[in-house]
Amino acid sequence: MPKIQRAILSVTDKTGLVAFAKKLAEMKVELVSTGGTAKLLRDSGVPVKDISDLTRFPEMMDGRVKTLHPKVHGGILHIRDNPSHVAAAKEHGIQPIDMVVVNLYAFEKTASKPGVHFEEVIENIDIGGPSMVRSAAKNFHDVAIVTSPDDYQSIAEEMSKCGGELSLGTRWRLAQKAFATTAAYDSAIAATLPTVSLEGDKFQMGQGAGSAFPSVLRLSLNKVMDLRYGENPHQKAAMYSDGSGMGVANGKQIQGKELSYNNIVDLQAAWDLAQEFDETVCAIIKHTNPCGTATGKTVREAYVRALEADPVSAFGGVIGVNRVIDGEAAEEMAKLFVEAIAAPGFDATAREKFAAKKNLRLVEIKPSPEKLTMKYVSGGMLVQDADVRPLTPADLKVVTQRQPSAEEMRALLFAWKVCKHVKSNAILYARDGQSVGVGAGQMSRVDSCKIGAMKAVLPLQGTVAASDAFFPFPDGVEEIAKAGAMAIIQPGGSVRDQEVTDAANRLGLAMVFTGVRHFRH
Repeated sequence: MPKIQRAILSVTDKTGLVAFAKKLAEMKVELVSTGGTAKLLRDSGVPVKDISDLTRFPEMMDGRVKTLHPKVHGGILHIRDNPSHVAAAKEHGIQPIDMVVVNLYAFEKTASKPGVHFEEVIENIDIGGPSMVRSAAKNFHDVAIVTSPDDYQSIAEEMSKCGGELSLGTRWRLAQKAFATTAAYDSAIAATLPTVSLEGDKFQMGQGAGSAFPSVLRLSLNKVMDLRYGENPHQKAAMYSDGSGMGVANGKQIQGKELSYNNIVDLQAAWDLAQEFDETVCAIIKHTNPCGTATGKTVREAYVRALEADPVSAFGGVIGVNRVIDGEAAEEMAKLFVEAIAAPGFDATAREKFAAKKNLRLVEIKPSPEKLTMKYVSGGMLVQDADVRPLTPADLKVVTQRQPSAEEMRALLFAWKVCKHVKSNAILYARDGQSVGVGAGQMSRVDSCKIGAMKAVLPLQGTVAASDAFFPFPDGVEEIAKAGAMAIIQPGGSVRDQEVTDAANRLGLAMVFTGVRHFRH
């Protein structure tokens, strides 16, 4: 393969660029750059030419026009072993460009900023960058296209070993990555623009009609890793990331053996539930259902209270908390066999406590705002907005003669948050800040009532109950009263709501309607 002799560098994300550029310069690669990238390199002592030295044309229009020039794209696109291409390049004074190092304007980051103006979003639609990326990727036989700082080290090492050359295989891999990059970039733009509304001659961000669902949904995800197997050993699996740096797929595993498909699914369930709460909370998940959830003044207290709800099911489960885990919490958690723990962080003492459990997976996760949820169906996808509607006491409608006490109201709101994360049909028994019994995933609601009571380890007398959907018959309320609960929270909306309410009154229960259902299939 030909030696790389000239490279264009024009990047938004300047991570690692100076070190990479210095290595290229040491290998006698002539560097050409634009705007802020050229300034950074020059200030860092790296020899670099301005793009205008190549094009003999100034950058203009606030940087909108700088690389859209025949001497740039001709230098990238001409095929080196095509005599007519070589002749045309020579005739017009076009010098070969053998490497393009480009990453694009931060469109998604800009568009997601609170209060961002439409004009700023438009200015962050990169034109020259994607054009150079596509030109270089198309001509990968002769040109290396580098779109990610993650590749700088391996490219520099290969060039150093191979006399300044890159193999065809490397160029081909980089070209595939480049086209994936521009596809994702255009998809982000296409998904964002429908969220903009035009009012008179003013554009407003985030107010477009039907803005939650673009007319065309394009997904562009990068593979994070292959998994040992899928949900079962005979299934193959991998995990992909949206590149945001947030959420479970972008979590940082700081300890433990590799994550399995089921670990990741349960980590998501644990993390989702933990994010429901502002106060310190711990959720223990088994097969995506919360077998124990509790709040506490400390992470340790929240964990101990969560474990009390069902210590048998917690064995081999996954833990999620919404606070950095400290040494005291880690010491307590280390007594139980769990597969994985998700948290915003683990302090030094916690890491030391967990270190002896070498297989325990510890994953640091950055919160990710939920927007859309998707589920594959044969031939397509189901897409919906995330179930993140908050609930306050003012949203509740008391439908029984007895009003819930202040303590019961707090317990009802807690139970409602947790019940939302139990597979339907779902019934959850709880006290203020602690789940007590879970009836999950039954085909009939009354059976969920019975199983939730049967699963309870802690006393049920004086608890409250949450139901993710309405009661179709009074029998569920009767089972809840039989178990010892004194108040119920449910959506309402059944044709038999009055019969159900009459049963609650007859049994001396307080019952509130939310008007919101939380099915989870």
